[in-house]
Amino acid sequence: MSAEATNPATPGPATPAAQRPAALEPGVPPAHRKKTRARIDLRRLGRAALLGPAARDRLPDAIGHVAEAHRAHHPDAKLEPLRRAWVLAESSHRGQMRKSGEPYITHPLAVTLILAELGAETTTLTASLLHDTVEDTEVTLDQVREEFGDEVCYLVDGVTKLEKVDYGAAAEPETFRKMLVATGNDVRVMSIKLADRLHNMRTLGVMRPEKQARIAKVTRDVLIPLAERLGVQALKTELEDLVFAILHPEEYEHTRELIAENASRSDDPLADIAEEVRVVLRDAGIQAEVLIRPRHFVSVHRVSRKRGPMRGADFGRLLVLVNEDADCYGVLGELHTCLTPVVSEFKDFIAVPKFNLYQSLHTAVTRGDGQVAEVLIRTHQMHKVAEAGVIALGNPYAPPSEEQPDGGGERPFDGERADPTRPGWLSRLLDWQQGAPDPDTFWSTLREDLAQDREITVFRADGGSLGLPEGASCVDAAYAQYGEDAHACIGARVNGRLATLSTVLRDGDTVQLLMGQDPASEPSREWLEHAHTAAARIAIQRWMATHPAPGDEEAVRASATGPRPPVAAPARPAETQTARPASAVADPPGASVRMAGCCTPVPPDEVTGFTVRGGVVTVHRVECAGAARMKSAGRPEVGVRWGDTTECRVTLVAESFGRPHLLADLTEAIAAEGVAVVSATVEPPSQQRVRHTYTLQLPDAAHLPGLMRAMRNVPGVYDVSRAQHPATAAQ
Repeated sequence: MSAEATNPATPGPATPAAQRPAALEPGVPPAHRKKTRARIDLRRLGRAALLGPAARDRLPDAIGHVAEAHRAHHPDAKLEPLRRAWVLAESSHRGQMRKSGEPYITHPLAVTLILAELGAETTTLTASLLHDTVEDTEVTLDQVREEFGDEVCYLVDGVTKLEKVDYGAAAEPETFRKMLVATGNDVRVMSIKLADRLHNMRTLGVMRPEKQARIAKVTRDVLIPLAERLGVQALKTELEDLVFAILHPEEYEHTRELIAENASRSDDPLADIAEEVRVVLRDAGIQAEVLIRPRHFVSVHRVSRKRGPMRGADFGRLLVLVNEDADCYGVLGELHTCLTPVVSEFKDFIAVPKFNLYQSLHTAVTRGDGQVAEVLIRTHQMHKVAEAGVIALGNPYAPPSEEQPDGGGERPFDGERADPTRPGWLSRLLDWQQGAPDPDTFWSTLREDLAQDREITVFRADGGSLGLPEGASCVDAAYAQYGEDAHACIGARVNGRLATLSTVLRDGDTVQLLMGQDPASEPSREWLEHAHTAAARIAIQRWMATHPAPGDEEAVRASATGPRPPVAAPARPAETQTARPASAVADPPGASVRMAGCCTPVPPDEVTGFTVRGGVVTVHRVECAGAARMKSAGRPEVGVRWGDTTECRVTLVAESFGRPHLLADLTEAIAAEGVAVVSATVEPPSQQRVRHTYTLQLPDAAHLPGLMRAMRNVPGVYDVSRAQHPATAAQ
């Protein structure tokens, strides 16, 4: 099926003409149709199926068409499981009818044919033929397991759990919660479900209008985004067109007229540009296939709204298929050299694939009359994945050493599902859906999460990586890495630099999350404003629901993180606060000495001195900026050394992330070291960071390194340093 062109729909009266995309109808010129095998008349095949299975040495005619499509992708596929599955499905559903009046067997047959055309492997097709047998017939899972093995049984069971579940008002949320769980265990379950929904949408015309609208809305909100995320563009585009026809009939009809009008024109600028591209590549010696990809209905509608009046080249795009990755860039170079490129339209999804495995180069070229043609450049394998997404991966659960040219065959199955192809967004959905408190929260959060259609990768400090939606913050990274333990996160370093938790991450960033040591740490309610992922929001909301805030909590929070006037520590006896400070001896002896306020030197700092007004010698730390300025100004240095001393006074600066009770915890840590607080000030917070300045009286200068370590160990504190004040003119 085509990712860009509308896929041919199943013919038959079950889908009224007014609800089928126009390109699928007889009145639309063939220029807009995709060249492919004629769509099988499933109604005719269904009637033939009622006559019974064919001889055992060949496949029945009805399933033969599925086998033909399957062999086109897997020439060596084993067809015996398909034959046996068809016999069981046809005999089990015999006598059952669809609401359209067709034999029911036409539905699983159509679903299987959709998957076969996309290249699904044999196990998936076998399960697809049987996907309704356990739910709608007397066939049991044990019978399926006995005849087809654990693998097929697992897939049938996964799809069965999604069907016809009645949960009252919570029916849709609970159904799709189950769908996510089943998908997370095996993405092939979702492949079958998407094909199942596509065939049901094709035949939705027999339903009442209000039910059509309800099913179409769920398809739009959940199934189409899931198809996009699984990379199954062929299903996604046709579902979009069918939903478009039901929910927006007037816009659909207008788009239909635009497509029909363009198809009736004698000139085709896109064909002219395609031929020009073929000539350029042929002259360059690059083997390539250049195709015209008509846009599907929704794509035409979006382009017309964005660009206004449509021109001929707007109704499609050029697709250039080559054999090797390097040829993609060779094609790009030739097009940009020989034709006029639109530089702003260039995107490289080969070097940086999309979250759904999509790879391609996108560019655009223009001709003299202003017509612009968009060009997609990819290899044949990239094209297969672009069309079928995860379905093109075959069996992603086979051991790495096992080659599966046919996608089938028997293999041991232990029930484990370690899926190396499962994208990060699916892992996140599976994580947070367990914590959603109720179906309504799950449903709204699911729709919101699926709306985030771009993903970034950030790297952890330990070498791992995190897949996050575009726009995610450090808060999201914390909960993605640590789950609910992220409540204790106090900050982050992004690309080596300190950053607040509100910092928005970019693709390729390296993030190191700083975790506090207090097991009772609690998240800030402000984090909800910066949480972009469902996992982070639900975890924070769940914590808040179980920890209701007391009436004065906001006041406590404001006092802990907001502007503060200078705060004095509890009073100490006068003789302690005026204890003899650290002393230094100048050379020559007898000179009056004082400690410089800009760097507050204490033993055992390496120090130097300078004579200031009145003959006083000021003592500076050797690395002090004030000392460097006086030295550069030509002031002579005076030799100084530390005298006999026990106590000293020092000014320390603690930088931290704001949280409740931080000032009290810091003061307690300082007191535990036997140090007196002479004064303390807290500056107004800036971007959730708070700066505390303490003047402290130490009983012994040797205690200083241990004191600074104790302060750094306080949760929320990320740095403690000696004060560096600007040098004063008086010096």
